[in-house]
Amino acid sequence: MIPPHGSPSSRNEPPIRVVVVGGGFSGAVFAIHLARQTCAAVSVQIVEPRATLGAGLAYSTTDPAHRVNVPAAGMTLLPSEPHHFTRWLDRRRAIEADPSMVDALGLFPRRALFGTYVAETLAEAHGGLATIQHIRDAATRMTKWGHVWRIELGNGGRLEADLVVLATGHPPPAVPPALGGVFSKHRKIIVNPWAERALAEVRATDDILILGTGLTMADIVASLELRGHRGRITAVSRRGLLSRPHERPISQAWSEFASTPWKSAGDLVRQVRTAVTAAAAAGRPWQAVIRALVRDAQVIWAALPEEERLRLLRHLRPYWDVHRYRAAPQAEQAVHNAKEDGRLEVFTATLSDVVSVGTRLDVTLRPRGKGALAQLRRQVDAVVLAIGPAHRDITAKNSALASLVSAGLLRGDSYSLGVHVDRHSRVLNSEGQPDDRLLAVGPLARGTFGELVGLPHVTEHAAAVAGQAARWIEASAARPHSARRQDPWNSLQPV
Repeated sequence: MIPPHGSPSSRNEPPIRVVVVGGGFSGAVFAIHLARQTCAAVSVQIVEPRATLGAGLAYSTTDPAHRVNVPAAGMTLLPSEPHHFTRWLDRRRAIEADPSMVDALGLFPRRALFGTYVAETLAEAHGGLATIQHIRDAATRMTKWGHVWRIELGNGGRLEADLVVLATGHPPPAVPPALGGVFSKHRKIIVNPWAERALAEVRATDDILILGTGLTMADIVASLELRGHRGRITAVSRRGLLSRPHERPISQAWSEFASTPWKSAGDLVRQVRTAVTAAAAAGRPWQAVIRALVRDAQVIWAALPEEERLRLLRHLRPYWDVHRYRAAPQAEQAVHNAKEDGRLEVFTATLSDVVSVGTRLDVTLRPRGKGALAQLRRQVDAVVLAIGPAHRDITAKNSALASLVSAGLLRGDSYSLGVHVDRHSRVLNSEGQPDDRLLAVGPLARGTFGELVGLPHVTEHAAAVAGQAARWIEASAARPHSARRQDPWNSLQPV
């Protein structure tokens, strides 16, 4: 049990009520750090329909082929304890149970195991000044009455809160329009490859189309290989980019990007290329330059004007994604094996048309780039989506967020990444005013902070927001219950 920090107020006051909407990784990490930092009594209710807290979309998968894509040494939940996860693995003797997690680059355990680590760390945070309760349901509507939030649940229940934290994470992918005519009729169109038994309907001899060529595609190919799949796999994306390999352990970052207030995405790219050339001349891999970019990403984003941020997202994001989010060596090997055997073909193309032909699908692809053919035809037995979350629709597809938009209490950011927040991670309303009692953590806040997808950045951001929330809670708890109306956020430093 993690010991409480500080001591409860001497007043016989009820605890401050915090509701976290979303109990995936972001919501769980926020709750862990709030419990560790609070100096006042707080009741935390996490609204999450999944049976387990902390796993979310990424870490709820039970497929043994799905592994974390960075070495375990970089995946601690506690930035002040960098070996927290690896020590947890040692205590569980995890390597003995799964020797294949060991690679020359480090340990790459299964994602489900990391989800267990998050859930156990959260369970340890419960108690003392912070009580944490899992409300296994979905938030459907949120309203504010004075200084109190009311959160309506799918089962007809209702919660009340003094502070609400939005941690809804990544939305599901959008089904491409070309699949619309056959989507409801064909059982082998798989939208969520992370779902339990997602590939159970796929036979070993089935020909498969994968839409997307990044990390998720690599995981799908690894899953198929583990199942003994022998059919043809066609993977397509607009740029045909594959996730880059880790290659070798990177002990230090190369170059520095935070000291220059970049005002142009083009200038930044030129500097990155110069740094990669200099690193190669010094015998350092390009991955060391990416590490420096990751370290400085939030500073870079903050300095760029809005139009340059949009240019970066429009033209450079796919290249950033494949260099930043690299496949686990086990998945990388599976992709390599499938290509070498001729079972996997990767095309730079878009999906043009899909027609159902008996139990199969007649697929038309439109290749992209110079000298591309007019079209490419394939007959496949299954289609698997690996195109990533539909962030553009996040406020429309989530009913709780949609209710806030309708009430003018929330708006999407300018980049279609999430919701608009200030540097305190307070949600901004339709007039651009922050709400002291409505926060956002994790990928939802990317429009303001930039890099909030990789685990270290999400963890550090959640910890910082939890620290601010803990100080707000302490100041609120020091007042009588009837006077808990003033919000001391002005005295806090931005995240």
